[in-house]
Amino acid sequence: MKGNGDVFMTLKLYLDPGHGGADVGAAGNGLYEKNVTLQIAGSIQKILNEEYIGHVIKMSRTSDTHLPLSDRISRANKWGATFYLSIHVHSGEQPGYTDFIYEKSGKQEQEAIYQMIIHDEVIRATAFQDKGKQTASFRELGECHMPALMTEIGCLNSIEDCRKMKKEPFIEQIARGYVKGLVKAFGLERRPSRENPDPPFLIMVKVGSLYYYNKPSWRARAGIAHKGQIFTVIGKLTKKRAKMYKLNSGHYMTANPKYVEILPE
Repeated sequence: MKGNGDVFMTLKLYLDPGHGGADVGAAGNGLYEKNVTLQIAGSIQKILNEEYIGHVIKMSRTSDTHLPLSDRISRANKWGATFYLSIHVHSGEQPGYTDFIYEKSGKQEQEAIYQMIIHDEVIRATAFQDKGKQTASFRELGECHMPALMTEIGCLNSIEDCRKMKKEPFIEQIARGYVKGLVKAFGLERRPSRENPDPPFLIMVKVGSLYYYNKPSWRARAGIAHKGQIFTVIGKLTKKRAKMYKLNSGHYMTANPKYVEILPE
């Protein structure tokens, strides 16, 4: 993370998956908000820790437990977090993605910059309907000593949003949108890989649907990815004269350029 004068500092990210335990949050189409937020936050943490340096992360919860809002805020403040990211899923009438910063704050100028960067990357990664960048007087934002952003990703009243969020690759795709925003906002650098000297890179599915596999075997089908979905490649291998990519999720996918394309940095 770059500070004044390009001095490198550590990003202390407090990551808050909304709700938990008896507080299920929104519900709809077979999904509970508390579970979706935890999946997304866990994936964000995993990607950042495995692929980037220059940060430390604390999560308000790592399992299906409930921590009162006052405790979440207090812990972030006492830890001296440099950024507070809260993840929620809404249940309103309009599907899509939106986020909030505090409407009356001395931090608002810096928060607005972070909001703009993260918002645009999440929209780009997910293709969710853009519901805009907003301000609000939420206590969670107002009582944080550090810049804070509350996000609402997807809608549990939307059959289409829920169809996507029930699939593990799309949860990772959402997480990668947040990660790319955080990386840009705070100047994080990629972690060198000992096992794979080449840095990770992104691929996008070009065709309507494409199988991915739970091991490097064409018979080990694990699920189906869809056109436009983005994955991170951490390795390459050849299987029966055909090339496969090893994905960050632990799955495998064809490397045939007819079906996937490498995205520019």
